[in-house]
Amino acid sequence: MCLGIPAQIKEIIDIDNQIAMVDLSGVSRAVNIACVLNDTHQAQDLINQWVLVHVGFALSIVDEEEAQKTLKILDEIGELSAAVDDINQGEK
Repeated sequence: MCLGIPAQIKEIIDIDNQIAMVDLSGVSRAVNIACVLNDTHQAQDLINQWVLVHVGFALSIVDEEEAQKTLKILDEIGELSAAVDDINQGEK
């Protein structure tokens, strides 16, 4: 199953290549933020924002309440730990 997983942007690590560090349930991951940058959302404005992440890309911005609800549901159905495991495997 393909899911966008909510993660919180913690820092911009490469502005030129549009890369940010996100936190996903305690796991840090570098993701591309090009899809969420626009005239309204500049890179530095995204710090502490929640985004849906899929295959290394932040696809959309979500509010914190929606992010927390989604994480809770994923945890309840056992998909959150699987998603975190997939992220950890991708970094090896």
